[in-house]
Amino acid sequence: MKATRRAVLQAGVLAGGGLSLGWRFSGARASVPGALSAFVMVRADGGVDITAHQPEIGQGVKTSFPMMIAEELDVDWAQVRVVQAPGNRAVYGAQIAGGSSATPTQFERMRRLGAGARAMLIEAAATGWGVPAAQITTASGRLYHKASKREAGYGQFAEAASRITPPKPESLALKDPAQFRILGKRVPGVDNRAVVTGQPLFGIDARPAGMVYAAFAKSPVFGGKLKSANKAAALAVPGVKALIDVAERRDLKTEIDVVLPGIEVLPQGIAVLANSTWAALRGRDALACVWEGGDAAFQSTAAWDVAAAKALKDGPQKPGHINHGGAPARLAGAAMRVKADYAYPFIAHAALEPMNCTAHVADGKCELWLSTQTPEDARRMVALALGIKVDAVTLNLMRSGGGFGRRLMNDVAVEAAVIAKAAGVPVKLTWDRAQDFAHDWLRPGGWHRLEAGLDAKGDIIAWHDHFISFGRGGVLDPPATIDASLFPSGVIKDYRADVTVLPFASTLGWLRAPINNAFGFITQGFIDECAHIVGRDAVEYRRALLGPARAIAIAEEFSGETKADAPGTPYHTGRMRGVLDKAAAMAGWGRTLPERSGLGVAFHFSHLGYFANVVEASVAADGSVKVHKIWVAADVGRQIVNLSGAENQVQGSVIDALGAALGQRITFEDGAVAQKNFGDYSLARMDMAPAVEVAFVATDFHTTGLGEPAYPSLAPALAGAIFQATGKRLRQLPFDTSLLTA
Repeated sequence: MKATRRAVLQAGVLAGGGLSLGWRFSGARASVPGALSAFVMVRADGGVDITAHQPEIGQGVKTSFPMMIAEELDVDWAQVRVVQAPGNRAVYGAQIAGGSSATPTQFERMRRLGAGARAMLIEAAATGWGVPAAQITTASGRLYHKASKREAGYGQFAEAASRITPPKPESLALKDPAQFRILGKRVPGVDNRAVVTGQPLFGIDARPAGMVYAAFAKSPVFGGKLKSANKAAALAVPGVKALIDVAERRDLKTEIDVVLPGIEVLPQGIAVLANSTWAALRGRDALACVWEGGDAAFQSTAAWDVAAAKALKDGPQKPGHINHGGAPARLAGAAMRVKADYAYPFIAHAALEPMNCTAHVADGKCELWLSTQTPEDARRMVALALGIKVDAVTLNLMRSGGGFGRRLMNDVAVEAAVIAKAAGVPVKLTWDRAQDFAHDWLRPGGWHRLEAGLDAKGDIIAWHDHFISFGRGGVLDPPATIDASLFPSGVIKDYRADVTVLPFASTLGWLRAPINNAFGFITQGFIDECAHIVGRDAVEYRRALLGPARAIAIAEEFSGETKADAPGTPYHTGRMRGVLDKAAAMAGWGRTLPERSGLGVAFHFSHLGYFANVVEASVAADGSVKVHKIWVAADVGRQIVNLSGAENQVQGSVIDALGAALGQRITFEDGAVAQKNFGDYSLARMDMAPAVEVAFVATDFHTTGLGEPAYPSLAPALAGAIFQATGKRLRQLPFDTSLLTA
């Protein structure tokens, strides 16, 4: 993600003629055959191949990035053929899907790729026709010289253009947005038809010749050791071919550990090779492995609940972890003090495509077929595990059937590669859902004791949070942290957060809108309580809290984003008020509703995006909750890339968050995750999905991402609607609807 902005355009002639244009990233090798980091290829026949280099996990970059290039190249979308790049940082630069970072870090770069290719084609035509380049115009993949009435398709000058010295990126003039013919329009995903017709796009679809299927028996408790296994029973299962013993490895540390603590571990276990996934899983179960011990054997949800209650009673381990202004003094002098306890659980990523990887190891090289959000990390980890060079690992970057942060981690790739090396043939390893839950990098749970000081008007003047979550060695894990970037820090000047750390030995990770997906519920829910206690409207109260439009510098680094890509300072109250007012207007805030129905509102800033949600819900006499409609107002800057994809991301986020609010909870018993499948870990179902109306509020700021920031404000808005409908305040996720009976 630190690819230099000072990229250099490179061009080269590919086989068959044509123009290849790409960015040269810092550290990229110059010896790539044919072309260096080729993103754009204008074929001799006039068609255009555009390479999509980022992992496609459903966020739409395989469509939106080529759209950016095509817009500035001045071709029709129908002329474009999108080609998926393999995982190779040396050729394509940083490849990562995470943090809603793709658009803010790549929007201008992709546009300049297209503009550079167009400039080179114009120069080639000017030379060929003997006319000034300034007199040549383009449209729909064709070059025009009005004075001489000459015109030609791009393909006619593609090879000549490839011999021209590329222009400096900063010299290129980009289109005025008013001229856009592709960006901002509705463009179907380039894979849509292939997805719905079942074409082999995903990692789990890979089937190289000679492949066998594998399942891997490993301890459900992190670090557990094998005590016994019935290998004879496993080998007797029809279709089972062989068993492979796998030794534990704890040295698989790569650069991704900069943001996630600990060491990725290859656990001890037994791999079962078979002629089908079903046979491999049956063989694994027939092993009837008995495990003992483990680093995480102490983990227990019941014990953590007791420890958290004790910490809230006794006081924090680390007072003043964040201490801005003088919150204790302001609380002491407040006209009113409001207190409440909130909590949320561990949750799993639960991507519908099971964790899987296909690997072939031969002659000191490894080829992977993998759905991943971090292909370079996968190559590095596999190379480390196999004792080979990174360049010896080829990664076929497959579409992911859901990622949500889980596929940032490549443990399944290491397992597959190690098993494939021992097997001597290509191996497809697939986890079942119980393993997916047991070995997930979970969103951490947490507890908050909140206290607000209010002035005589009821406005919040001080905020105190005793935050309890998980870590190692008395230090919060990064996915479980609290920092000064999180609202209302900065907006409320007298702000204090104390911390208590509970021990955790399994794996924690980033889940869609990490950290924010919990803190949005906590802060907005508590703000709702303060508004109600002083008898003020929830929207008006939030407007007053935000105050006048202004930019607030709340942290040097914030929520995982790179400050270099932030539009000025990280929090702008005017932008937040803009989406709050828009969402309220869309929903008809303040209107009369039927009995046991309510409207709830919330806003949140994360991943550089400003979002406000209004939820309309009703509660039946038995306590069941029905969400009827959700209105979302979003400010992600001045330009929506693909309107269809943008709406999809917002709608998907809020439905994802709805499922978590109404039924997702991971618990631990005797060190292991208790949940085994979707019978005890529910996702949002079709009949739960409400209408979701989305409006984008354009502001004159850099364009930012959409995959995550709509998520955090759903749960508190729903809690507000439930409170309005029933008078009952829900302060813990997932919502216990048994408390809502009439």
